[in-house]
Amino acid sequence: MYLENPIANHLRLTERQRFLLERAEFKTVRDILWHFPVRYSEFREPKAIADLEAEDGVAVTGRIIQTKIQKTWRKKLSIAQTLLSDGTGTLRITWFNQPYMGNILQPDRSYTFSGKIKKDKKGLYLANPDYEESITAKQARPLKNTLIPIYSETRGLHSKWFQFAIQKILTKISQETFRDPIPAEILKRYHLPSLKTALFSIHVPRTKKIAEAARKRFAFEEIFLIQLNRQKNRMKREKEVCASIHADPREIQGFIASFPFEMTAAQKRATRTIITDLKKPKPMARLLEGDVGSGKTAVSAVAIFAATQNKLQSSYMAPTEVLAHQHYREFIERFRERRISIGLITSSECRKFPSKAFPNQDTHVSRTQLLRWVAGGEIPILIGTHALIQDRVQFKNLALIIVDEQHRFGINQRAKLVQKGTPHLLSMTATPIPRTLALTIYGDLDLTLLDEMPPGRKKVTTVIVPASQRPRAYEQMRSEIKKGRQAYVVCPRIEESTDAMQLEMKSVKEEHKKLAEKVFPEFVVDLLHGKMTPKEKENVMQKFRDGKTNILVATSVIEVGVNVPNATIIMIEGAERFGLAQLHQLRGRVLRSTHQPYCFIFSQSPSQKTLARLKALIEAKNGFELAEYDLRFRGPGELSGRKQWGISDTGMEALKNIKMVEAARAEARTLLEKDFELKNEPELARLASKFKNLHFE
Repeated sequence: MYLENPIANHLRLTERQRFLLERAEFKTVRDILWHFPVRYSEFREPKAIADLEAEDGVAVTGRIIQTKIQKTWRKKLSIAQTLLSDGTGTLRITWFNQPYMGNILQPDRSYTFSGKIKKDKKGLYLANPDYEESITAKQARPLKNTLIPIYSETRGLHSKWFQFAIQKILTKISQETFRDPIPAEILKRYHLPSLKTALFSIHVPRTKKIAEAARKRFAFEEIFLIQLNRQKNRMKREKEVCASIHADPREIQGFIASFPFEMTAAQKRATRTIITDLKKPKPMARLLEGDVGSGKTAVSAVAIFAATQNKLQSSYMAPTEVLAHQHYREFIERFRERRISIGLITSSECRKFPSKAFPNQDTHVSRTQLLRWVAGGEIPILIGTHALIQDRVQFKNLALIIVDEQHRFGINQRAKLVQKGTPHLLSMTATPIPRTLALTIYGDLDLTLLDEMPPGRKKVTTVIVPASQRPRAYEQMRSEIKKGRQAYVVCPRIEESTDAMQLEMKSVKEEHKKLAEKVFPEFVVDLLHGKMTPKEKENVMQKFRDGKTNILVATSVIEVGVNVPNATIIMIEGAERFGLAQLHQLRGRVLRSTHQPYCFIFSQSPSQKTLARLKALIEAKNGFELAEYDLRFRGPGELSGRKQWGISDTGMEALKNIKMVEAARAEARTLLEKDFELKNEPELARLASKFKNLHFE
């Protein structure tokens, strides 16, 4: 098929261009045609150079009379500079960090440049303008209202090259190439352009309105393809039969009453919903989304208790060994009085509660023995990490799977766990996810929100600390520790870097040494990071939990689920290196008690944009609001969708439109009900298969 042909079949490429395209993962015609413009430059009617003034937004047409490339000694910037003449005067055109422009713009050729006029000691100039070539100044095409596509660039492949290459490919495409994967009736229902119209409209638009219509079509297409996979998984699961879990309401109430706290109304609603799901003969598939500290683990414990009342097994998968150990200990406390056996399996060790020798304690056991007990049904609750999905782990009657921070596991990993029977599935996450993203990425799951915090929890006092106020932040930390509290200090790196770009980025090892020796010599300061062995991590966390450590310097390894109620202050270094959702998760580590929590944020970036983004942490009332803010204010090219979720920036833009997401979801379901295998839509089936393993990280 033409769109899947190699780019080299349709463009003359140098060896270097082949290498650069391959490195940037542009392999097929489709890859390059789906590299959409990030914006459009709107050229104005050209103005005479003699009439220009500083700060004018203008277009200028003229002839290149000189080109040179130079490097500034102080800032080590590469500068390409050309001199433009139109007969009324000359104008400097300057490109910073784009030395290749000196080779692209040819002397004695005519160009039209568009941008804002600046002024320095040497006079007026244009910096990094958009441009178009014409044969002569007189033959320059009328540029009023002309839109020039501007593409995101990768090293060696500049916007102008993409513009030329894409337009050349478009002129070669035959009509039969444009077989539209989206059924015609769907396009008509939502007034979306056809594939051919959309491709030309997005790359060579006559107006911005036409370009936006094309972008909307591609956004819908991507979400529609994702939903086809999600709804197909959901419909398959709905046809399966599993064990019904019927629990005595009085027993459930008795179990909840044993908790050392009163459940919130949101927890009670979620519990009722899940217990109702478990009674059905078809497997539950539910996502429990709740802010940090909202009590998801307690809700999951009730579901596990219901399974044990039916003499059925449950497994609980956590993303880290630290978190698996924490849940293991917490579940021991929940089930201790009922003498229910609980197992722990990680890559480094296996444990079991209760011990035969000491009934009130747990004990280390061999992996072989633990697996034998699980396979025989003697251990009804098994908690673990990725070790749970190993083929050796076999259950006698697995009825419930709980996946904590489920986005940390790929779809294949979750599927492997589900294949150990036909169990009910409860996924949980504290990572704030916008509703539209949840409906898309987790379209095969029902969604339940825990939108309420336990009573008595105080809002975290979050402060963005300027460098000059660092000593005051340290004094606040000292004051809290003297009151008996504990603190986290989070750094983006483990060790110091020799990379000039990362010299200012704080490291755990360096910061640990500084704090222990110079800032807080009177306190016990420990460190935790991902390169430590599981045993070392557990020992460090146990000392911190026991209050033997005052300050824990760590990487983001503490981000997920770590629960130390006495820790009430967290200091985050290099905050610009973390996403807002990650910062919110880290801040949640000190939201575990009724003491006033504090979060001090430090940033090495002087950017106003970075500061505005970090201020959202202070302004947002909860994680859900923060997630919506993050989605709403990040622009195209900054969404990191491809990296984070496997969704392109165009698809991420669609997630700002709840109606579009719901429409794509409904259309996918309707189509699959008529043609589950998409036998009548082979191109649609082929494209949808590319989104099978989409996941959120």
